[in-house]
Amino acid sequence: MVLYTSPFPNSFLSVLHSFSWGLIFPCYWLADRLVASFVPTTYEKRQRADDPCYFHALCIIITTPIYLALLVASLPFALIGFLLWSPLQSARRPYIYSRLEDKNHANGATLLTEWKAAGNGKSFCFGSANVCLLPDSLARFNNVFNTQARAKEIGRRIRNGASRPQIKIYIDSPTNTSISAASFSSLVSPQSGDNTNRTVNAGIKRTTSMEYKGDNSGSNNSEDSREDKGGAGEPNEGEENTCIVRINGEDNGHMSDTETDTINGQAHASGPAEPSLEGDAEISKTPNHKQKEGDSGSLDSYSASRESLVKVRVGDGTVDQSTVNNKLLYKASIMKKTSVRKKKHTDETFDHEISAFFPANLDFLCLQEVFDKRAAEKLKEQLHHYFEYIVYDVGVYSCHGCCSFKFVNSGLLFASRYPVMDAAYHCYPNGRGTDSLASKGALFLKVQVGSTPQDQRIVGYISCTHLQAIAGDTTVRCEQLDMLQDWLSEFRKSTSSSSTANPEELVAFDVICGDLNFDNCSSEDKLEQQHSLFTHYKDPCRIGPGEDKPWAIGTLLDPEGLYDEEVCTPDNLQKVLESEEGRKGYLVYPTSKNHGSSQKGRKASLKGNGRRIDYMLYTEEGLYLEWKVEVEEFSFITQLAGLTDHLPVAMRLMVSTGEDDP
Repeated sequence: MVLYTSPFPNSFLSVLHSFSWGLIFPCYWLADRLVASFVPTTYEKRQRADDPCYFHALCIIITTPIYLALLVASLPFALIGFLLWSPLQSARRPYIYSRLEDKNHANGATLLTEWKAAGNGKSFCFGSANVCLLPDSLARFNNVFNTQARAKEIGRRIRNGASRPQIKIYIDSPTNTSISAASFSSLVSPQSGDNTNRTVNAGIKRTTSMEYKGDNSGSNNSEDSREDKGGAGEPNEGEENTCIVRINGEDNGHMSDTETDTINGQAHASGPAEPSLEGDAEISKTPNHKQKEGDSGSLDSYSASRESLVKVRVGDGTVDQSTVNNKLLYKASIMKKTSVRKKKHTDETFDHEISAFFPANLDFLCLQEVFDKRAAEKLKEQLHHYFEYIVYDVGVYSCHGCCSFKFVNSGLLFASRYPVMDAAYHCYPNGRGTDSLASKGALFLKVQVGSTPQDQRIVGYISCTHLQAIAGDTTVRCEQLDMLQDWLSEFRKSTSSSSTANPEELVAFDVICGDLNFDNCSSEDKLEQQHSLFTHYKDPCRIGPGEDKPWAIGTLLDPEGLYDEEVCTPDNLQKVLESEEGRKGYLVYPTSKNHGSSQKGRKASLKGNGRRIDYMLYTEEGLYLEWKVEVEEFSFITQLAGLTDHLPVAMRLMVSTGEDDP
């Protein structure tokens, strides 16, 4: 299958489309600014409350007549442009595939080595987020604003979080179950048949991904790194850019001098940090994106502030922080108490957490609501610092391909560190209400993640979707889930290869990500909860229809509280969501027929831990029979605090080949 690298099949249509959009854009921009000036966010309301001179009101009085006059003047040109633009959409391709040609641009990414399906297996990390990048006037109805600045900042935070080195700290202690040093932002238990790794079983095993500033002399041949690798066993093939630290004894998690030096040596052995990126010193024009103490997603840092540096403790004292910073700058939240999101149930087979960072070594990213085309370009530019392959501007416009007129695309965006082999998009034809104005649908992708010694390709399937959002449209969503399964089955059949010329492909994973717009606790969503999709695909957060696992939390934030000081930074939001009372104050909960829509005054009656409408599903059906797929970790991520009204989610899957198993 040919991947489309441009929206139109020839340059003439592209030029004609650019000309028509150039006629439409002034009218579109003026209308957007005019509406936006009358839809303030809670942050702007607070700012204006401190303005005794009513300066903003004066600005509106002056600018509104100007906007109206210019809008009226631009309407004839917009009409001409629309008459050219609309028929051109019948020739438009359903997506744009972007591959980074200049590898030096991806200075935050670790070079991938081809997986040969040998050894213990390989892990793959998937992320999904609804980023609410609508035109600014529409985004304000979700209490977010400045779409262009947010797009750039979202891209920076994602790639900075994903490009961090992964440092694994294993604690062998029968009495201690916590590390006082770091936030568990990328939890991993040793997975494999390696007998050496299996010996690490005396206590809790946790992974922490920390940011650091390495020096230019960092080398992979560090003696400390070699000693640790020998002590902790050979890592799996999927563990790139990973340092492993073993802490033994019953010293309440305090690190000795030797252990501190070992960590420092290993961090330097991971290689130099990403050099200063273009525009890193730039201050965002969006007020809620100012760098604050504790803001682990600020522009001038990879993921954490000075207050979130890890304190290395030696004996009864604490090492001076400036000394530690000269060797290794950890960027992780200080955990003053054991996180309630730690694995508390002995029957759980994987780790789970609320993390202030995107997982290190993120392989695949699925985004929803990237509707604004200019914002999509800014986001793509930032993500290309880490992801080599991106599929964006997905969907159809006008009346092409769907039953009703579409003003915006599907809002789906996919980014990958592995090459995309095939891609297909389908538009849901049954959208209703305002959702019918967007070409919501499903994006299906086939990626190559390796090859066997017999030259058989190892592939994976990823589906990204966004379902009907209007409450009460359960029948519409169920129909869309039916179509999703049918389209995915057709895509797998049409892209499979088993001929002699093309050796049989081995399927390693099949994952579905997206905003499904229903949760597993609301009584109004019973039809979706019992859909057949969940008999074929597994939800790591779900026990059964209507019941989530105790550690699972909602992913839909209460828009009214986005700019509260308690939750406006990643670290603060993480701490709030770790407590039940905090979740009740800042998450949207399942609706109840016995109570009003306001969350205040009904905290005792709230069900579950919030509305979890962002899903990551995987299946074991249709995969290579001799391989086993299991979840290594699942994370709810707060790194986009203040930038969107959804919590991103991430899942790491381990594909075990079983070749070295006894």
